[in-house]
Amino acid sequence: MLAALGLFVFDMTTLPFAEIEERDEWRHSSTPRFRARPASQFLGIGQADLSIMGALVPEIAGSYSSIDLLKQMADTGEAYALVEGTGRVRGDYKILRLQQRKSELIDIGLPRKIDFAIDLMIVP
Repeated sequence: MLAALGLFVFDMTTLPFAEIEERDEWRHSSTPRFRARPASQFLGIGQADLSIMGALVPEIAGSYSSIDLLKQMADTGEAYALVEGTGRVRGDYKILRLQQRKSELIDIGLPRKIDFAIDLMIVP
């Protein structure tokens, strides 16, 4: 198991991923001052997002139905617990975006490879 989002398990039979990109923000506000640099104030912790990226190649690893299942999960608008394969609980995340790039099409238009990126937002 690479990770789990709610009851969806990322592994070689469902949707294997190769990369995780994390983004953390901290909020600051600045006020202009006469003849001086702007004054800055720390406002607090900002948004924390992450993206999961990989390639689905059903002939080798993964299944087409995994993408459909993630879309159904995103349609609910619910937050799901994200647990790494090591057992570390990352928190609750909502699915914001699912990108797919389909390639290596066979004669009926079915892709042999789907590169994907799933954008998740932590829920405070």
